[in-house]
Amino acid sequence: MTKNLLTSISLLLCCVFQAQTLHLYGGSNQDQYLGCLNCDTFDKDSIWNSFGDYGNILSSKSIWNVNGNYGSTYSTYSPWSSYASYPPAIVDQDGLFYGYLTLNPYKSERSELELVHILYKNHDAIQKDVSGWYDKLFR
Repeated sequence: MTKNLLTSISLLLCCVFQAQTLHLYGGSNQDQYLGCLNCDTFDKDSIWNSFGDYGNILSSKSIWNVNGNYGSTYSTYSPWSSYASYPPAIVDQDGLFYGYLTLNPYKSERSELELVHILYKNHDAIQKDVSGWYDKLFR
């Protein structure tokens, strides 16, 4: 039993320390930085920081701005458009691609990360309380 417990703890710690920081890039060439997907709410680049460029619902660079290119349900660049042709790409700090953040079920290489599925399901509610949702998801 002790061996199984130690193995489980080792695996958990391994996964925690190997967690990748994920970033969003938007636009037709994915060259517009849109923030960090899994950074702390106090990080200036976090999509969860409602006072930063990427988490503020009024910012042109925010996926939470319902009137912006990257947050509108009608924009071809928005993750929340079911018809988006150029949704944001999810990339880690080493440049590894994790798929596209998009509600478009027909977009090839659509991300299937667990966090992304939560965003797909709850994006309307998250837009109303960005930092509160960070606490629900990460704390």
